[in-house]
Amino acid sequence: MADQAQDGGGEALDLASRLTIDHHQSLKLWLRMLSCTVRIENEIRSRLRETFDITLPRFDLMAQLERHPEGLRMGELSKRMMVTGGNITGITDLLEREKLVLRVPDPKDRRAFSVKLTDAGRAAFAEMAAVHERWIEELLCDVAVDDKARLIELLSQMKRHLDAG
Repeated sequence: MADQAQDGGGEALDLASRLTIDHHQSLKLWLRMLSCTVRIENEIRSRLRETFDITLPRFDLMAQLERHPEGLRMGELSKRMMVTGGNITGITDLLEREKLVLRVPDPKDRRAFSVKLTDAGRAAFAEMAAVHERWIEELLCDVAVDDKARLIELLSQMKRHLDAG
């Protein structure tokens, strides 16, 4: 319990609460970041399902396509989303049945296809993205603006260090 008090944690159990004073600070940091990420992600998953009847992976795929109106090849989607090609195929199949995305032949390689948002997909994603942004704002509203800026800077430094590693 001393570790929870030191970390500012309450009685709620999470990955970081299992640590003791003897664990390395880096491990504590990693588990605290993971715990926060998992809590936010679980809440967003639940809200997406309840509000839009869509899964987080489907939302994420649409988000990738929204940023690339020219479309993305399946392999590129797999790389960007860090999931297998089979997962991308399954998600794309579902979205295509719902007329939210379409596969188009790649003009540079006739054996390959790019995936694009349809007009209906673009409209649906725009609505979901606006609501999603409000949810994130709500979930992080108790973090002061200066603290958010500092956290962004610190995590950016960490990412640069990991990318250089």
